[in-house]
Amino acid sequence: MNMQNTAVMAPPPPKGLEQMKLSVVMMRDIMLKTMFRKNVDTATEVAKAICLPLQVTQELIDMAREQKLLEATGTLNANNGNEMGFQLTDAGKARTMDALQQSEYFGAMPVPLEVYREQVERQSIRNIMITRGQLTDAMGHLILPDDLLSNLGPAVSSGRSILMYGPPGNGKSSISNGIRDAMGDKIYVPRAIEYAGQVITVYDPIVHSAVEEQEDDPTQLRRRTLFDTRYVRCQRPTVITGGELSLDMLDLVYNPTARTYQAPLQLKSTGGIFIVDDLGRQAEPPQSLVNRWIVPLEEAKDILALQSGEKFEVPFDTLVIFSTNFHPNEIFDQAALRRIFYKIKIDGPNQENFLKIFALVANKKKIPLSEDALIHLLQEKYPTIDNIYANYQPVFLIDQMIAICEFEGIPNQMTPELIDRAWANMFVKDEHIVK
Repeated sequence: MNMQNTAVMAPPPPKGLEQMKLSVVMMRDIMLKTMFRKNVDTATEVAKAICLPLQVTQELIDMAREQKLLEATGTLNANNGNEMGFQLTDAGKARTMDALQQSEYFGAMPVPLEVYREQVERQSIRNIMITRGQLTDAMGHLILPDDLLSNLGPAVSSGRSILMYGPPGNGKSSISNGIRDAMGDKIYVPRAIEYAGQVITVYDPIVHSAVEEQEDDPTQLRRRTLFDTRYVRCQRPTVITGGELSLDMLDLVYNPTARTYQAPLQLKSTGGIFIVDDLGRQAEPPQSLVNRWIVPLEEAKDILALQSGEKFEVPFDTLVIFSTNFHPNEIFDQAALRRIFYKIKIDGPNQENFLKIFALVANKKKIPLSEDALIHLLQEKYPTIDNIYANYQPVFLIDQMIAICEFEGIPNQMTPELIDRAWANMFVKDEHIVK
């Protein structure tokens, strides 16, 4: 696997205001709003709150002092290494109120979109090379057909789109999660990005799993400058959407109160995986959803729009996995199918693999296997559904038998009679209900 080391991938910390590529007024105002909202008053506290190196923060403080927006308090803060404290002057408070009227955003300084693009290149999903061993390790808990990993590996390593299709209950979602687990490296997610003076928040603790930093490390301050702390070091993100996905969820979300934007799901998944589960169950037809992805998938860029109507390009660096229980020809035209690079059919297990799964589940759930019960299941029950096996069935049947045993007050066991009772809950007979 092409595991890039942290030093290569990490966004370098800015060394001065001129490297920030943000308007100095915007930076100064965000610092003033942060000092006001978070009640921080020393350079070290302010630097931590706005996620900038101390020397860059000091430049901002000096500028605000020259403009008579900040003043030294004249007292040393004993709790913070006897640092000088600073406070807003009356003019500073007035400027802060004006700035809050324009945007409530405060805290981490945003990363300009053009700078973020460079970081996306450094940690592109397309740079990842996943080996058979890594994919096997990540999927180790699944019993899969032999040829599936052979098809899946090149698809994942390409970083292009994948369509997984086949009957329900055969682990398409588990396979998607396994792909995510196989990507063991870390990337850097910006807390917020800036475009045309607008702030778009990106880091989302629901989507992004931050890698814990050691808070009590005495060398923390020196170590933190190894990368730009406007970013959070995270696992590669995975966004999973299902039947609830709608086209407007792929647009920027504007907060009229705070006057800031929140990144849409596909931007939050940059450098990771976007899984559209249960395609065909959404309110919008599958063809419309795929049409929305065509430009991003082909050109590695997406187009978003601000409230003003101004459109702009953002990087699209995401492995998109569509998963459906329908046959592709039922839900897509040929033009859409051409644009999805890999189509992988996920079938149910054969009888041999079904028995392997059944034995694994029984062992895990501590219910002894019974030859009589298994023969009854395979010879009496499965012929009634044309011997079509599915990955979910062993768990379903075994959980049902355990529940019956607990209710009856008997040790966990499987018998032909318990198989019959469990089977009756797995399928509902076609019969007319008399109203």
